[in-house]
Amino acid sequence: MSLDVSLYDKVALHKCAKCGEVEYEDEQVFTSNITHNLGEMASKAGIYYALWRPEEVDITTAKQLIEPLTEGLKRLKEEPEIYKKFNSDNGWGMYENFVPFVEEYLNACIEYPEATIYISR
Repeated sequence: MSLDVSLYDKVALHKCAKCGEVEYEDEQVFTSNITHNLGEMASKAGIYYALWRPEEVDITTAKQLIEPLTEGLKRLKEEPEIYKKFNSDNGWGMYENFVPFVEEYLNACIEYPEATIYISR
């Protein structure tokens, strides 16, 4: 099982020549996934709810994820040995995969701050 994350941002389709009204459509601007085996590591880093259950902490847009992911990533990088203790025994859920996942998701949130978050678990 895995956590699937996606960001959708509004993209202009066309502008009415008469009235100037712009029609928008949601477009997927980022997608990624990571194993549920990393849930405990995420919890210890303080970012479980931001990643797995953002709706439970009233996070709906990418800009709301920037601070928690920045702080969690900082914790992960400052003391890797603490978090490597939560590596999965079967190799499906490793610190070495989790840090790049968080970095990429954070970068996408910075690039598309108004994007809406969609989670599938």
